[in-house]
Amino acid sequence: MSSQNQLNVLHKFKGILFSTMSSEELLNSLDSFDAREDDVFLVSYPKSGTHWVAEVIGSIPNAKMTVTSPIEFGDISKFEELKMHSKRRVIPTHLNYDMLPRNIKQNQCKIIYVIRNPKDTAVSLFHYYRDNPNLPCIETWAVFLELFLRGDVVYGSWFDHVLSWEKHKDNKNILIISYEEMKKDLSKSIRKMTTFLDINVSDSEINKIAWKTSFNEMKNNAAKENHDANHTICALTSNRNLVFRKGAVGDWINYFTSKQKRVFDELFTQRMKHSELANHFEDY
Repeated sequence: MSSQNQLNVLHKFKGILFSTMSSEELLNSLDSFDAREDDVFLVSYPKSGTHWVAEVIGSIPNAKMTVTSPIEFGDISKFEELKMHSKRRVIPTHLNYDMLPRNIKQNQCKIIYVIRNPKDTAVSLFHYYRDNPNLPCIETWAVFLELFLRGDVVYGSWFDHVLSWEKHKDNKNILIISYEEMKKDLSKSIRKMTTFLDINVSDSEINKIAWKTSFNEMKNNAAKENHDANHTICALTSNRNLVFRKGAVGDWINYFTSKQKRVFDELFTQRMKHSELANHFEDY
């Protein structure tokens, strides 16, 4: 991949790579965002399950909530656009904790942070880079993995991102949920979210939402509703077909050589040695 190719679609802001779909002007103005006290922020490192959680929240009956496009997607007109929503806003973002607009922290807005096994995340992001015209095309998995480990990918290092959020995991306004727990028991994860958001939902409704938002259902629906700009939950594309690929847990095993796994695990152990969230991934 030529550095020219990378320059055309990515730019660095505060040392972190962003897609040009997030304008520098908008990133520079994040602190002027006017958060409402009932706003909900849906946060994750890319390819960790934000779309899935957004679909879940969008399926809650009588919740009177609207899922917007990401806060960092577009240009400076974004904040005006967000003001237009009269219902309770659910705003997705891939920003790390430190870049999150100040107002969100001051207002103690509710935040759901989705975390996923970093090996699966890396594989998923590799495919995303290959399929998404808004990202550089990186020919081989080996080259991509090196970039991922160095944090030279959109939104920077997975480790930095997760650790920036983990520091605040005990804040009462933050709920951390893992992709793996959602795959294992979606109804239980949905119950966690509705309780956290103070929304009253019966068990039968929860089971309905779980069926409606199972991975295969969402993938089928994405194909039907594709290219609806109002349904953009990703700061890197409005093409929903690019978003749902395999949704597998443990698919990394088909990509990592034993040497790559060893290198990855060494870095993981070094960076995550004080992390409680790291325990989520010991089985994978």
